[in-house]
Amino acid sequence: MTDIKDQRLRIIDGIRGLSLAGILMANMLIFQYGMWGKEKIHFYSPSHMDSIAYSFTKIFIEGSFMPVFSFLFGFGMMKMKQSLDRNNQKYKRHFFRRFLFLAVVGFLHSTFLWEGDILFFYGLMGLFLLLFVGRKKKTLITSGCILLLLFSLSGYGNKHDTLSDPIAIEAYVKKTITVYSTGTYEEIKDHRNHADPGHLPDYMYLFLFLFAPFFTAPMFLFGMYAAKDNWFEEPDKKRRIYLKAATLLTLSGILLKSAHHFFPQLSWTGIADLLGSSILAFGYIFAFAILYTRFENSFWLKAYHSVGKLSLSNYLLQTVICTTIFYGYGFGLFGKLGVLSGVFLSIGIFIFQTIGSYWYLKRFKYGPVEKLLRIWTYFSYSGTSTRKKGSVGT
Repeated sequence: MTDIKDQRLRIIDGIRGLSLAGILMANMLIFQYGMWGKEKIHFYSPSHMDSIAYSFTKIFIEGSFMPVFSFLFGFGMMKMKQSLDRNNQKYKRHFFRRFLFLAVVGFLHSTFLWEGDILFFYGLMGLFLLLFVGRKKKTLITSGCILLLLFSLSGYGNKHDTLSDPIAIEAYVKKTITVYSTGTYEEIKDHRNHADPGHLPDYMYLFLFLFAPFFTAPMFLFGMYAAKDNWFEEPDKKRRIYLKAATLLTLSGILLKSAHHFFPQLSWTGIADLLGSSILAFGYIFAFAILYTRFENSFWLKAYHSVGKLSLSNYLLQTVICTTIFYGYGFGLFGKLGVLSGVFLSIGIFIFQTIGSYWYLKRFKYGPVEKLLRIWTYFSYSGTSTRKKGSVGT
């Protein structure tokens, strides 16, 4: 039983490592051009090769690796509950402390380092997901499908039909180029925290805050369902299922996302893009499961597993490295490197992280941020003293 459990956890950590590679590649657009500037890539006069790299990132990467991370968040949340239940622990207090930690770290991250933070949202999302933790599998899969459909339908319409002021956004992007490439740390932080790019009305911010959990919940719920349904138990016996699922879902997701990228003027392609992003995420999940069953003992899969075990520390480290490279208080390469060079840079950074994580875990059991999270969650320095040996942690 322990071997099966360890095998499942290695697959999950490996998929988490894979998702961090994709997240870094997608975030490289934000690091290089800003949250709003990445949608205005023509301001930077990209070369032909950069345009190809941009299309590749938009179709194959952006929007399809963050859902993988969300899926794993829900999966890990359910496994953590099962572990706490086995040890007669009250899971809600542990979850509350865990999500509070993520929210605080995310708030600090977004305020002082970078606008692309996801941790604050994940902390809040975790509290929302407590409504579903005790639900049956049928409820989880049904709720996830309904919410995914509603979320996808919200993409209907021309991408230019928005409440944001396009003139204000253009002015914001041009200001960002100057501030981020030449500004001091304080100037960049002030611009990030106080400049208003789109001049949205206040009620829209309230609407987005209240309904964001419903729009983004599907992949979290699917991950919780997968944990209950034992998707990754005895993976060698499920290789053919993984292969069929990976092939169908990957091709379908790529076609749907391509339709929106190349024909954005068609109203229905917005739906295809949102739906295709989640479908492609599932394709990547099953594709890695196949790789794991075939190359379990390879160095690179072990390294991916190491990155996944240190996912929180590695995610924050990516911010430190990239802001230093692109912002004015570092090397000031904001908007100057190019999309294709950014792709190669993200690969280089991730290779550095895989080797570094593999080396680190030869000497330490947890990453520095993961250690703090476990101490705070379990109120124990070891992070395990209140749990029985061998219980599942996330």
